[in-house]
Amino acid sequence: MIVYEYPFNERIRTLLRLEDLYEKFSFFVHQPDPLQHHVAIATIFEMLEVAGRADLKSDLLQELERQKQTLISFKSNPNVQADMLDQVLNDVDRASTALMASTGKTGQNVRDNEWLMSIRGRTIIPGGACEFDLPSYYAWQKNSAEKRFADISMWFAPIAPLFNAINVVLRLLRESGVTTKVIAQSGSYQQMLQGKVYQLLRVSIDQELGAIPEISANKYMLWIRYMTQGGEMKPKAFESEIPFELTLCNF
Repeated sequence: MIVYEYPFNERIRTLLRLEDLYEKFSFFVHQPDPLQHHVAIATIFEMLEVAGRADLKSDLLQELERQKQTLISFKSNPNVQADMLDQVLNDVDRASTALMASTGKTGQNVRDNEWLMSIRGRTIIPGGACEFDLPSYYAWQKNSAEKRFADISMWFAPIAPLFNAINVVLRLLRESGVTTKVIAQSGSYQQMLQGKVYQLLRVSIDQELGAIPEISANKYMLWIRYMTQGGEMKPKAFESEIPFELTLCNF
């Protein structure tokens, strides 16, 4: 199954973008090649652009506290597994404590590093981080993979709590959804939402079908139109019945 996600608001859209960047960063930073570590550093710069909203940290702290209170209210429910609930509460507490302990604007340590900012300024230019543009960066890339990994990990460490909090919030959001099996007739599916507010839509579909969902949604209705890729990857309408799983998530 391949899962597609659609955010209903800008806040969740930002969190999904940061999650995607973190996944890329986590992959490239653990690779040994200097070119792969260049991508990891460039991804940190992208993270700072997306996470530049001043209220992102406070939003996450408020959401974690709200989720904590909701989870605590489940303690008296005999149908809830106490050990699993305690584990989730511990995850929420750790993420909240670490995020609260991080001071200053997100990524300020990177912004205060003139050497990193010189690299950031050149990476904006296509091909701008060549040896003759940044000889000191070129020299750094000749260090051992272990030394480069240690440096990048040090630069990323102050913003790691933000991504731990994002991971917890998105995990709780995804787990809040109820999944239903539905069928798109002639490649199209519509569902009225009666004004109920959701934050995230998840569509799971058999990858072998080759159907790609184009999703539009608001608090009144969601519409999914399935496409497929023809010659030269051009999209064309998928006109057969398509079984898929639909999950609407909301805290």
